[in-house]
Amino acid sequence: MALQQYSLMAVTLIAITVSCTSRVQSIGVNWGTTASHPLPPSKVVELLKLNKITKVKLFDSNPQVLEALSGSDIDVTVGIPNSMLRSLNSSVKAAESWVHDNLTRYLSGRTRIEYVAVGDDPFLQTYGSQFYPFVVGAAISIEAALIRAKLQKKVKIVIPCSFDAFQSESNLPSTGHFRPDINKTMIAVLNFLTKTDSPFFVTISPFLSHYQNKNISLDFALFKESAHPHKDTHNKSYKNSFDLSYDTLITALTVAGFPEVKIVISQIGWPTDGAPNATVANAEIFTKGLFNHIHSQKGTPLRPRVMPLEFYIYTLVDEDQRNTSMGNFERHWGLFTFDGQAKYEVEFFRGVKGLVNAQSVDYLAPRWCVVNNNLDMMNASVRATEACMNADCTALSPGSSCFNLSWPGNVSYAFNSYYQEHDQRAESCDFGGLGMITTVDPSVGDCRFNVELKASLSVMFHGFNFWHYLISLVLTILMLL
Repeated sequence: MALQQYSLMAVTLIAITVSCTSRVQSIGVNWGTTASHPLPPSKVVELLKLNKITKVKLFDSNPQVLEALSGSDIDVTVGIPNSMLRSLNSSVKAAESWVHDNLTRYLSGRTRIEYVAVGDDPFLQTYGSQFYPFVVGAAISIEAALIRAKLQKKVKIVIPCSFDAFQSESNLPSTGHFRPDINKTMIAVLNFLTKTDSPFFVTISPFLSHYQNKNISLDFALFKESAHPHKDTHNKSYKNSFDLSYDTLITALTVAGFPEVKIVISQIGWPTDGAPNATVANAEIFTKGLFNHIHSQKGTPLRPRVMPLEFYIYTLVDEDQRNTSMGNFERHWGLFTFDGQAKYEVEFFRGVKGLVNAQSVDYLAPRWCVVNNNLDMMNASVRATEACMNADCTALSPGSSCFNLSWPGNVSYAFNSYYQEHDQRAESCDFGGLGMITTVDPSVGDCRFNVELKASLSVMFHGFNFWHYLISLVLTILMLL
């Protein structure tokens, strides 16, 4: 009898252990290459390995990136850019060509592709109806191509949902719903995901919630204990912005008729520059708060002790060519600077202390372009404005790391940004004779005057993604055949 009781207790303990283990979330990163001088793909894969990151979400299917990931044992989500959705929506032949070129050839090697993300936040409200009407058709075409290639059991199709695709009244999660203009399409998306047993990829952005909504305080967005809680119906109380947004999504899914769909947080993070409160200090507080919340397994008021399957931090490194229509902070989401150096200390995984920097990074020469103060400075501001139109000056924006640079220091920053982005060519530090090349680092305090990387033009060509263009062109030709 004692033996039977012991055995029963052992089985119960094993069951509890398995149950707890099954709830442990995976944490990955988004890896974008929208940069004038990105780290070489092999160097980024090395950075991922050094930090024991085993999941990565891409925004495209760059060949060099996928080849670098071969044999890395890193699970990969490849992305289909929004520009391809219309073509894929109307042509299964184009989808078959895309699957062959971007999945089959790499899966037959050693690249572990687990998801295909159809579109890059195609539901984003600022896009209007430019992309989302084509996402379901494109997903169906890709699914047909996967079936033909006998890959449907290896690769799942997902459709990323933007942070503004769902909303609520007066920040009450109990009133959550999808935006009326996309509700019909969202139901079609959820039907597709249910049919293919695929998770729902969604962006949750406490930073943007705070940035766009005066009722979301900074402390509430940063997981601070001092934050004033938000009360909802049925005695539900929210202590942070993540839980508020997540439960708003849960209600929206329930109202749409899909309460049990599996959820993956495909983008979440905090920028470190380009706007007030987009600082390294706040990003560290937010990321530590998020990781503590994930590891605590507390869940949310609507889903106690239940968390999303996976989280993907947005992003791995800064990208100086990202679109800034949402704000200048868009180029500063990285856990690491553009050259793979950690911005702050954070325990990415329990038992792994701190982040490890990229090793043996190859920079251009230690030279900077600054303004020559000894000349007539009448046109200096005009020249600086021209430089910023063709370079990244987001760190000069209000509330940013270089905002307090006095004139003409801010002119020098603009000149150097242009000079570095144009590979330190002598003529790119002319500016009507106002520019001067120096070997003395002009950085001041937190305002860093960068020296760019030696980057491969095969990955990016001055901010223009050649591979996106080429693949889009091929798909368009195939559609017309």
